[in-house]
Amino acid sequence: MAETRQTKRHGHMGGGRHMMPGEKAKDFKGTMKKLMAYMGSYKIAILFVMLFAVGGTAFNIIGPKILGNATTEIFNGLVSRVSGGDGIDFGKVGRILLSALSLYVVSAALSFIQGYIMTGISQKMTYRLRKEISEKINRMPVKYFDTMTHGEILSRITNDVDTLGQSLNQSATQVITSVTTIIGVLVMMLSISPLMTVIALLILPLSMCLISVIVKHSQRYFKDQQEYLGHINGQVEEVYSGHNIVKAFNKEEDIIKTFNDTNAVLYQSAWKSQFFSGMMMPIMQFVGNLGYVAVSILGGYLVIRNAIQVGDIQSFIQYVRQFTQPIQQVAQVANMLQSTAAASERVFEFLDEEEEEQTVADPVPTDNLEGRVEFEHVHFGYNPDHIIINDFNAKVEPGQKIAIVGPTGAGKTTMVKLLMRFYDVNSGSIKIDGHDLREFNRADLRSMFGMVLQDTWLFNGSIEENIRYGKLDATHEEVVEAAKAAYVHRFVQTLPGGYDMVLNEEASNVSQGQKQLLTIARAILADPKILILDEATSSVDTRTEVRIQKAMDNLMQGRTSFIIAHRLSTIRDADLILVMKDGDIIEQGSHEELLAKNGFYAELYNSQFEKSA
Repeated sequence: MAETRQTKRHGHMGGGRHMMPGEKAKDFKGTMKKLMAYMGSYKIAILFVMLFAVGGTAFNIIGPKILGNATTEIFNGLVSRVSGGDGIDFGKVGRILLSALSLYVVSAALSFIQGYIMTGISQKMTYRLRKEISEKINRMPVKYFDTMTHGEILSRITNDVDTLGQSLNQSATQVITSVTTIIGVLVMMLSISPLMTVIALLILPLSMCLISVIVKHSQRYFKDQQEYLGHINGQVEEVYSGHNIVKAFNKEEDIIKTFNDTNAVLYQSAWKSQFFSGMMMPIMQFVGNLGYVAVSILGGYLVIRNAIQVGDIQSFIQYVRQFTQPIQQVAQVANMLQSTAAASERVFEFLDEEEEEQTVADPVPTDNLEGRVEFEHVHFGYNPDHIIINDFNAKVEPGQKIAIVGPTGAGKTTMVKLLMRFYDVNSGSIKIDGHDLREFNRADLRSMFGMVLQDTWLFNGSIEENIRYGKLDATHEEVVEAAKAAYVHRFVQTLPGGYDMVLNEEASNVSQGQKQLLTIARAILADPKILILDEATSSVDTRTEVRIQKAMDNLMQGRTSFIIAHRLSTIRDADLILVMKDGDIIEQGSHEELLAKNGFYAELYNSQFEKSA
């Protein structure tokens, strides 16, 4: 079971860059066209959403007109009563109100159905996108993750997909209902009185001008608020994570001064932005009330002249109120669509990234391979213009223990990445039992390897589940046997729950040495043909180091093993030691042979011996 190197997970999974309101896509039209095409499989459901949304809005628009008829009937009845007539016809008024109630019930039912369908569409899209991103990650080359921060990648899966799903759910129906409301209300207003409609519409430019002035002033403060909020959050996170260092260097006062200065700027920008933002609603209400006064005065004049009915004034005022709201909503939706496009663009960019070829036409089977490894004139550079592995040659027999040593940056870890085919060589070849690595399916190739790394990786789950990660169909007895071979069984038995004890998110409820033994047990259970060991004893005490070394010896028995060595004293019994420097093997041989040469290896070994002495 190949175990790839991974960093510790952080509690906040939404790390990285968060989608800010109003963030714009680089190619809005192209992204929206791609999003529409992606939604093509839901076109029938979307059609129903549109029909129900238009229907629900239309029924809602007709309501005020019918209520106006009820008001007219009551007014006429009162006038009739004063004139000696029959008075109010409550039966007719009741029928009018019942029909209005029926319309509103139907409108609510249609709106509920379209909301239900649209929520289903957005959640299915969110599920599908997360699934495709998860599958995409497994097909992408390691070099992509070497050049992107983990927070940025997590942001695509969490923030961007959430933004896309939520904004799509809100904006799609909002556009339909708002446009339908604007058109329908305008038609109803014109049917009542074109003159009153013109007066009502003249109020809109005034309110738009006032809002644009406020937005122009508040936008700068909102930008400053977001910027300095980021500074504050970054400083708090940084200081919290390095609190001991701050105290050790007596920097508390400096930290507080820096925080207060940043906080003061944040305070000034925040209260100004919130103040201007809070002014928008009162101004809109004030302008709207001016419109209602104008409509009422003009409406009363038209009633006196018998141009309209009394109830039409009530209906018209309701329509004016309904008309201004969807205009604001359309402006909000336009801003939301920018966020939708920006989120979609980042998600689609990720899904369009280059992938590794996972399979080959005629793959080599791995069942009967022995584990013979050959490096033939290997040249490699992460950048083709800068080669760091130069003409690497080595031959490893099955079951041999090969140590790779050298200073930092010599190319030791790079050789392991090439062996696992995380990267392909620029020229030359790496062969297993005479077959080039490129002749294997990637999954088959990596199933031949087991890895125990210096940075242990355990996930949030029970100890047994973590060990079984090396072989998912293993029985409990097999897990226990692997744990015994890794010298971790006795320790597990002392834990509450034993093998069922759940490791927390960063496995901080066990020690570093115990984590390392658990990863060794995982590799033993996987029973790989070839082992890659990144010596992990540098951060543990001497007694734990001895136990880990014994467990690793059990793991390496009968298997071809590559050891990236940091402590040279631990690889003295290696069959072959490859000494690397600047991407080249400058020496190779057994421990005794290399010491006898009195070369670079001897210099490294003696310097470590002198330090330990």
